[in-house]
Amino acid sequence: MKIKILGTGCQKCVTLEYQTQTAVNQLQLDATVEKVTDMNEIMKYDILSTPALVIDEQVIFTGKVPKTEEIKEILTQYSTK
Repeated sequence: MKIKILGTGCQKCVTLEYQTQTAVNQLQLDATVEKVTDMNEIMKYDILSTPALVIDEQVIFTGKVPKTEEIKEILTQYSTK
């Protein structure tokens, strides 16, 4: 599983990256978490706000920072696909 956090480095982006990495570690998933800060790369995903969570090149959500438990639920759903 390849996970990307799209954002320019604001506090919400940092928080989403931390909570996503925490969820991956707690679930012991075989996943990589990459932070994408380059605006040209972010624009390729056609999103209107950051931060955004992308799993295997699919945008999951934008503009919010869910709690770690919600991220774990999302990751669990995608890890079984």
